[in-house]
Amino acid sequence: MNDPTSAAAAATQAPRRRTFAVISHPDAGKSTLTEALALHARAITSAGAVHGKGDRRGVTSDWMAMEQARGISVTSAVLQFEHRDRVLNLLDTPGHADFSEDTYRVLAAVDCAIMLVDAAKGLEEQTRKLFDVCRHRGVPVITFINKWDRPGREALELLDEIEREFRIQPTPVTWPVGIAGHMTGLIDSRDPDAVLRYTRAPGGERAAEEERLTGEEAAALGEDRDTALEELELLAATGAVHDRETFLAGKTTPVFFGAALSNIGVRLLLDAVVDLAPPPGPRELAAGGHRPVDAEFSGLVFKVQANMDRSHRDRIAFVRVCSGVFERGMTVTRAATGRPFATKYAHSVFGQERSSLELAYPGDVVGLVNAGALTPGDTLYTGKKVEFPPMPTFAPEHFAVARPMDIGKSKQFRRGIAQLDEEGVVQVLISLLRGEQAPVLAAVGPMQYDVVAHRMEHEFGAAVKLEHLPYNLARATDAAGGAALDASRLVHGESMTRVKDGAVLALFPNRWHAGSFEREFPDHPLESLIAAHEQ
Repeated sequence: MNDPTSAAAAATQAPRRRTFAVISHPDAGKSTLTEALALHARAITSAGAVHGKGDRRGVTSDWMAMEQARGISVTSAVLQFEHRDRVLNLLDTPGHADFSEDTYRVLAAVDCAIMLVDAAKGLEEQTRKLFDVCRHRGVPVITFINKWDRPGREALELLDEIEREFRIQPTPVTWPVGIAGHMTGLIDSRDPDAVLRYTRAPGGERAAEEERLTGEEAAALGEDRDTALEELELLAATGAVHDRETFLAGKTTPVFFGAALSNIGVRLLLDAVVDLAPPPGPRELAAGGHRPVDAEFSGLVFKVQANMDRSHRDRIAFVRVCSGVFERGMTVTRAATGRPFATKYAHSVFGQERSSLELAYPGDVVGLVNAGALTPGDTLYTGKKVEFPPMPTFAPEHFAVARPMDIGKSKQFRRGIAQLDEEGVVQVLISLLRGEQAPVLAAVGPMQYDVVAHRMEHEFGAAVKLEHLPYNLARATDAAGGAALDASRLVHGESMTRVKDGAVLALFPNRWHAGSFEREFPDHPLESLIAAHEQ
């Protein structure tokens, strides 16, 4: 039976939470924006602009050795901070070359996403895939057009691109005064008579000073301000005005402009997370219906990461609290097996820093240490059994046969590959042609193989050699379809079985070959996977 005290606490605390992620293409400034948001919320005192400079540390959320060396986000970290009496849980996603399915899985744990767009480059491939996942999961999206302090494209052109490609209406909340590279301020569409002018902090280490200009001071900005007001009026006349209902339904995206590195426009974006992003709500169940936030405890494992602490060689599972109150030390049940799981070692994780966590509420993220039994997609609960829908599987685009460098390390090789498969670092496939001793590693992005090679050598003591295969497209099929593909001499492709769930995948060099298969074998299904890149 649900504890009425816990139910009341969950019902009170859930509306205070905002759980969100930042999605972008590599190098759009995601880690920098993450730091800038935390800086404005006073969760940190100075920002390290991706690569720490001098005695400045690296970005708080880029903690793994490879990340710190390259200035990229490979794994997902969790940052929690408060702003205006709200608790913000920011889930940082891998930002380099579609690092792994982990990038996409994070979106199963959030209630909103900030889509970061480079003012010069516009929409890029990674952004398109991530938006596709948000749309699939019904996650509303706030857009932040970044790097407006550098030369870039026209604001109206960028909005047109978003509307054309994503079939979603952009609704500007802030608008730049001055073209990209010559920015003199921002206009808040809710207060158009004023202009916000910024004095930049050197290197973005501190929050930029914001000054509100009105009357003659604002008018003194001349033609730039006049143009900005005219553009806002034009957009308003076309109906491009923020509406909460259409935003939550995924039909519109509120748009903000700024420059994360200089901390320009970041406060307004942070306020938008509080004011516009939805709090945790009822969550869909696998058996139908929804789990209310004030029900007994339930949580979703959205990521498992090994060896966050080299001195302990542990595994930590990241769990999104979906309902009820999590209390450290409570015994929960893993839905997949019905077995109990002790939560004695529960942490909150701020970048690489950990601290013991006593209580967590809907929307919060808990790090469970020694979580060897847990895998992404697991449901944890107390009381009556509950299970959330399984994690979707995303379309891999790169395939490589893995073999141990040293045949004497076969045991370590098998253990390492199995663990990376469990964590979702790669999908492990088996082909009839090569057998189980030469698994095929399917990755969403090519740099993921660097992570595999690094971890296999340094964590499992089994260096690997990889032979890349000439396939770039995967489709789901059935056993008969796989057999037909393998037997065909007319279609270039190969079928493989995914170890984790036994699904049969048909691999092709490109969609032209997939089309050949469909023409040759019309009775065998080929189904697209989520976030597939058509080439």
